Amino acid sequence: MSDQDQGDDGDIPMMQKLLDNPFLLLFIGVASPAVLYLGWGLMEIVTIPAR
Repeated sequence: MSDQDQGDDGDIPMMQKLLDNPFLLLFIGVASPAVLYLGWGLMEIVTIPAR
């Protein structure tokens, strides 16, 4: 038997393993806009001029 017949994950690239995980994609899709909007909001609050 060859190594491919055994079904080990040694030949699958790491990026393919990451992108095949739907929960990781969901987390990235929710977390990245949340972090960006949070940073944008904090920058807007900091740049409000004082009276």
